[in-house]
Amino acid sequence: MADDPEPAAGAEVAEDPYARLDPAVRARRDAALQHVRKYGDPVLKTRARPIERFDDALRQEVERMGKLMDDALGIGLAATQVGILNRVLVYRVGSDGAIAALVNPELEWSSRDEEPLDEGCLSLPGVLVEVDRPIHVRVRARDEYGDPLLVEASGLEARVIQHEMDHLDGVLILERTSRDQRKQAMRTLREALAEEDARVA
Repeated sequence: MADDPEPAAGAEVAEDPYARLDPAVRARRDAALQHVRKYGDPVLKTRARPIERFDDALRQEVERMGKLMDDALGIGLAATQVGILNRVLVYRVGSDGAIAALVNPELEWSSRDEEPLDEGCLSLPGVLVEVDRPIHVRVRARDEYGDPLLVEASGLEARVIQHEMDHLDGVLILERTSRDQRKQAMRTLREALAEEDARVA
């Protein structure tokens, strides 16, 4: 979810939620996903390093990540997902909202109230698992220019930020769900990755 919008519910045979996309949009999504690291890539289990230089290279990285996220029809993307070990994430909640970048984000506070919700991930194609997360968070970060930010987020925005911050710590949603859901997710993931390899070949 935080990376990938929730797929449409299927009956016994799950339908590809992106099958009915306009062909040009589908092609752009497929091309963007080629740049996103998938489950099994060691970078996804690696903790990212803090950013020390707020320069043009960082701003270009943020711009590229935002475009990839948009083209992939995601709502969040962490630098580790594109193979860059920097503590940077981008997200957008709502189709008309601006893309936000958080550099060196730190969780300052989270509510005791938690909510279970299904989450997907661009790095885990086809996987959807239930994850409990705090409903409200407060995060300190910087933007791509180095200016300090204080983000107080609730609901979907809070969930997206937490999901992407997990990526920066090398944590995947598979580690935040139940054992049974994890086993089912691994089966789904193997099938999805095999289909993706066949499509690219």
